[in-house]
Amino acid sequence: MATFSTSTTSSATVTATPEEVWAALTDPDVVARLTPFLHRVTERGEHWVWEMTKVPVLGRSFSFRFTERMHFEQPRRIRFSHDPDAGDGAESAGVDGWYLLEPRSAGTRLETQMAITVDLPFPGITRPAVTTAMKGVVTFMGQRFSQQLLAHLGARTT
Repeated sequence: MATFSTSTTSSATVTATPEEVWAALTDPDVVARLTPFLHRVTERGEHWVWEMTKVPVLGRSFSFRFTERMHFEQPRRIRFSHDPDAGDGAESAGVDGWYLLEPRSAGTRLETQMAITVDLPFPGITRPAVTTAMKGVVTFMGQRFSQQLLAHLGARTT
C-alpha cells in the first residue's frame, strides 16, 4: 500500500448568477448527481461524507469514503479539508481545496483548486503510472462535472 497524490486547478466564467452557482455547489445531492464516480454525499453538520464507487486506476476499480470539513463563506468561497477524525473509520482518500465565486457582468467567475490523496494497493515504484492514471481520472471528472453543472444551471461559459 502506498499513498498517491494529484491536484487540479481550473477556472471559467459562467452565465449564471453567483447565487445560482452557490446553491448548486452547497447542495450535497446536486454535487453527488453532477460528479462522475460519486455515489452519495451525506451532510453531517459541518462535515460532508463522500462515497465514491468504481474509480478506475490501472485496470482496477476502487471505492472510497472520506470525510470533508466544509467551510462556507457565503457568497464567495467554499473551502473543504479532509477530516478523517470526524469519519466513521480509517479513510484511504481525502481532498483539500476550495471554490471561489466572483460576480462578473456576464455571470460568475468560478475558480477551483483541489489536491487529492489516496492510499492504493500498488507498490511505490508504480508512482509515475498511478499518478498519470489519477490525473486522467481527475481531469475526466472535472470536465464532466463542469458540463453537468452548466446543464443544471442552464448556463454556458463565456
